[in-house]
This record gives sequence, C-alpha cells and structure tokens, in this order.
Amino acid sequence: MGEMNPLPGTPAADGFRMPGEFEPHAGSWMLWPERGDTWRDDAGPAEEAFAAVAEAIVAAEPLTVGVSARRLERARAALPAGVTLVEMKSDDAWMRDVGPTVVVDGTGARRAVDWTFNAWGGEVHGLYPDWRADDAVAGLVAEHEGLQRYRSPLIQEGGGIHSDGKGTVFVTEECVLSTGRNAGLGRDRCEELLKAYSGAAQVVWLPRGVFADETTGHVDNLLHVAGPNLILLTWTDDPWDPQHVRSAEALAVLEGVHDLNGDPFRILKLPMPGPLHMTDKEAGGVVAAPGGKPREAGDRLAGSYANFYLVEGRVLVPLLDPRTDDDACQIIADALPDREVVGIPAREILLGGGNIHCITQQIPMGR
Repeated sequence: MGEMNPLPGTPAADGFRMPGEFEPHAGSWMLWPERGDTWRDDAGPAEEAFAAVAEAIVAAEPLTVGVSARRLERARAALPAGVTLVEMKSDDAWMRDVGPTVVVDGTGARRAVDWTFNAWGGEVHGLYPDWRADDAVAGLVAEHEGLQRYRSPLIQEGGGIHSDGKGTVFVTEECVLSTGRNAGLGRDRCEELLKAYSGAAQVVWLPRGVFADETTGHVDNLLHVAGPNLILLTWTDDPWDPQHVRSAEALAVLEGVHDLNGDPFRILKLPMPGPLHMTDKEAGGVVAAPGGKPREAGDRLAGSYANFYLVEGRVLVPLLDPRTDDDACQIIADALPDREVVGIPAREILLGGGNIHCITQQIPMGR
C-alpha cells in the first residue's frame, strides 16, 4: 500500500481507466509554494494567488494541501479553515505534475498512477537538479488517500495528459518524446505505456504545446478536455505570433480525430492572453539557485486560459490579461453552462511557470 509497495501489473490490465476531469470529484490536492527560484519575494505574492484558488475549490469540494514543516503556520494563516493541511516534503508546488493520476474501474474502485518524475527533463532540460522529493509526492498522496498505486516507468507528468474519460487520452510529442524524457523509448513504446497506465485505447498525439512553455509543451496548457466530446483550444489569429502555427497544427489533428464511439470532438477556440512578459520588478524578486531555471525580465510567459480547473459545479479560470479575460470567461461559461465561472487573478502563478490547472490535482469519486 502507498509509498512502500507499488502494485504489479498495469491499470489497463486490471480494468482501470483515467476519468475525465469533468467527472465527479471526491476532492482536490494542492502543494504550498515556497521555492525561492520559482516564486518571487519569498513566495508572498504566490501564496495569495494559491490561497484564492484554494478558497474557490474548498467552497465546492474537499481540499488537502501539502506543505513543508517550515511553512505550515504561514499556510494555516493564509488558507480557509475548511482546508486540510498535511505536512509533506516537495521540491516545488506543481501538484498536477508530481501528484498521482487516480484511475477508476467499473465497480468504483480507485487506484493511483505514480508517473516517474524528473523535473520536466532531468539533466537534459529539467528545471532543477534535485527532484527526489517531488518524485515521492504521488506515493505520499496515494498513501494519505488510502489508495494502492502503480509505478509507471514512463517519465510523464499529470499536466502532460488529458483524458476524455472514455478511452482517449491527449498528449504532445514535444513533451512525451522530449530528449530529457522518453525520446530513447520511441513513440510506439511510449504509446503502449500511455495506454497501459491510463487504461486508454487511443492516444491522440498533438505536435507541440504552447510557445515558451518551460514544461516542454504540456498538453494542459494547450487545450482542456472539458467534457466527454468538448475541447477548448488555445488560439491566436495573429499569423506572426509563434503560437499561431502550433495551435493550427493542433487544430488540424483534432479535426481529424473521433472518440472510440466514432463521434467527433467539438473544438472551441480560446483567445491567447498577451503575449505576456516578465517585468524587471518580477524578475528582481526571484532568488537564482545553482542548476535552477533562470527567470529574467523580458521572458515570454506561456499564458493560457486552457489552464483552468474543473471542480464540482465550478470552473476556476485564470485571469491573465484585461484585454482578453472577459472573452475567455464568456467562451468557457457558454461551453459549460452547468458550471459557475470563477475568475481568479493568476499572474503570480504564471510567473512560476504554470497556472491553476498545474497547481491542482483531482481525486475522482469512487464508491
């Protein structure tokens, strides 16, 4: 059980599948920000943004936050009373990527998938040199939730895979096949492993993710599978923006894909914010660390409204640019009429390299 003993076999062989994020949740998990070379000004501004996300989640479903011993009191002071805090070591605060992907079977049983994590690329293009604590988080969360877990040999993050809940998963070649991850395995073997550990029968490969995304093209920043046949895709009409060709490539693939029932996916375009860049002041608050990713003024930020998060009855949308925030929220509201749209100022999360989807991870409902 939990951290010590991974299960033999695979989720697919045992009859488990990766649900869609839009399916019912038992609750959500986050990690508390602290790392000085990611979060500026001793993580103070990030804590405010994380607390706003936590407040929006816990109003809808249970929330547990992992936090280091030395930040426990700060987290307790910042977070709503209903949030459960668990003392937990981690290297950073990206629960989507380091937490477990929880799979379910036809009886409502749940198990956890613990992907191999190497800081988004290991020694080749990883973002920090020591990721051992992060790689242990999925096992700790599984243990806390009382879930048996599978340990996947595939180097993969939760933000690198979306599921339609009924047998199709979405990834990018840029991410899964990156030199620092699984390039040596080849696409066919990676597809076999993705199917084995997600329970999917079909893998949709998008070429590339969002331009300048430091995760090497996570699919969750490019698009969101927000319903069984509903995809919201990051888009820009500016042909000179480097994102334009990436989104157009993705759209061409998605338009040619059907789900396992033979039905097409409904694809809606979300405007891209910005382009957004890190300011001098923002860069000045980050403390550089040996082997870590430098964060410098002028850096383009991989802003995306597709990086929203679905909780029970709500959709938590990052607010990133007053020129496009309203349009993005309206498109999402129209697409998801049964959910309340909650816009959350999220630039401080973006400065760290991700957004609301990246700092959250759902635990699906079991029986």
